Amino acid sequence: MSEPESEDGRVATGDPQDEVDGRATLEVRGGPRRGVASATFGFFVGFAGVVLFGPVAAEFEGAMGLSGLLLGLLVAAPQLTGSLLRIPFGAWVEKTGAKKPFLVLLGLSIVGMGGLLVLLATAGADGLTMAHYPLVFLLGSLSGCGIATFSVGTAQTSYWYPSAKQGTVLAAFGGLGNTSPAIFTILVPTALAAVGLTTTYAVWFCFLVVGTAVYARYAVDAPYFQFSKRGLEDGEARRRAEARGQELFPGGDALGSIREAARIPRTWSLVALFFVSFGGFLALTTWLPSYWQSFHGLESRTAGLLTALGFTLLSAAVRIGGGALSDRIGGEGTAIASFATIAVGAAILIVAHDFVLALAATMLLGAGMGVASAAVFQLVPKYVPDAVGGASGLVGGIGAFGGFVVPPLLGLFVDLRGVSGYAAGFVVYLVLGLVALGLSSHLYRIKPVSTAEAGVPADD
Repeated sequence: MSEPESEDGRVATGDPQDEVDGRATLEVRGGPRRGVASATFGFFVGFAGVVLFGPVAAEFEGAMGLSGLLLGLLVAAPQLTGSLLRIPFGAWVEKTGAKKPFLVLLGLSIVGMGGLLVLLATAGADGLTMAHYPLVFLLGSLSGCGIATFSVGTAQTSYWYPSAKQGTVLAAFGGLGNTSPAIFTILVPTALAAVGLTTTYAVWFCFLVVGTAVYARYAVDAPYFQFSKRGLEDGEARRRAEARGQELFPGGDALGSIREAARIPRTWSLVALFFVSFGGFLALTTWLPSYWQSFHGLESRTAGLLTALGFTLLSAAVRIGGGALSDRIGGEGTAIASFATIAVGAAILIVAHDFVLALAATMLLGAGMGVASAAVFQLVPKYVPDAVGGASGLVGGIGAFGGFVVPPLLGLFVDLRGVSGYAAGFVVYLVLGLVALGLSSHLYRIKPVSTAEAGVPADD
């Protein structure tokens, strides 16, 4: 979209009919930059919930006497809602635009975080017992609702920008938003040592409330949704939105969007690829602090710093470049290279006892997962152009469910093999990386047929 934004943040229309119908009714509030910036900020605020328990896992493990399996489930708790809610909320965008679903998810996170804060203030961090585990798990899951803003923000970004720029802007949205877990992984252990667990969560709660208020103030839906909310018929709303540069439009109601996306086989290939890439990113962001502490004997602040800099921030940063690369050479080829990198990194971690080698391998994993995540979402509007919201929900939701499924599996290896299980558990990612490599290679081979069947011209 290329319309200039006026000083009040509205897009000049340049449509003579607007002068007849009334400028106040038909002008577009905001523009592409503001639309994507607000979505990225809101995602940043909600996505920090990924590391709600990860950096302080040792505190909960010691207080409640958790096994490896239960610890894995707890650190993954925010991913349960943060992944599955992406499906209905991503599709809800097709009906209402992104702002309302965004605010509902962030509001649920505030409720969960507030409940956890009350529990800690009343029982005390040292007073938690195994009897509190179900409630802590429930509140953690509720706090993770903000993670689901990914699919909502993805659809919002897609509707603001033309298809040719999808890979770049979606990668910028995902990459910048993904930095919040890394930042919180660094800050939370430091705050824990300085002011304790309860005060740390109190500050986080305030950040969440203020961030939600800022999003509510500045978020803007794409032109089509703005016109629809002002009472224009669907055809007229589309015509005016197209005149302002919008290319992608909702394909129907929320359930219809999910059904439309689900009937296309390539949607499920993208789901599987995202399960490995973004689901892997979520899982290891929460698990690596425990790995560094237990397997390499590092203290919590150092473990958090290594996880943030050597994995989470790295993955977020390369994701931005991965989107541009996907636009340039194609998402399929980019995915092949990145999943091969994931498999190599996992194989090294299985046998690596040396700290430097292990750090290098986690950096390989982070880079591979970041680029792969960008490549997968570059393919979503390409393969499912008539149901972007539904496809974003399925890919982002079920795919991100890897963030919930994998940590308990890694914890099970620890229960079975002791400390050595922290290394042996990476066999899970070796297998997943190889499967994803096979799937992305298949997509590359059938690319001309797939894109044609999806209603998009085949690449030259």
